[in-house]
Amino acid sequence: STSTEEVLERNPAGLFLSNGPGDPAAVSYVHKTVAQLIEKLPIFGICLGHQMITHALGAKTFKLKFGHRGANQPVKNLENGKVSITAQNHGFASSQEDVENKGAVVTEVNLNDGTVEGLRHRSRPIFSVQYHPEASPGPHDASPLFRNFHDIALKK
Repeated sequence: STSTEEVLERNPAGLFLSNGPGDPAAVSYVHKTVAQLIEKLPIFGICLGHQMITHALGAKTFKLKFGHRGANQPVKNLENGKVSITAQNHGFASSQEDVENKGAVVTEVNLNDGTVEGLRHRSRPIFSVQYHPEASPGPHDASPLFRNFHDIALKK
């Protein structure tokens, strides 16, 4: 429930939106805050954080029939062709058509069902992934995500 003003008072170099449980559509107050911060800070989101960015852009999420659970979930990066083995625990996914119509590029997809696993904003330093890069199932497949965010945030 932290407000945009409270976040900016701390003078952060960037904003990290972490994972968490539940229906991402149910926390509209977070969508509003993130939407305001999109123009002000570099943002990196994972899992629920990815879904918060989706909603902040004005796009939608939908409930998966079975969800993505556990390790060994293959994800393909559409920008470099690399496949990573990821850990996941979520029951919702971002609408590819919506995020692309709202200023984002889909960067990664789930190889099992084709759902959105990553996105980046076309003009702002904002990106996210649906999986859990901190779980390191690869074991280092996702390390570049954290280095990238670190480098982007320090350029501010």
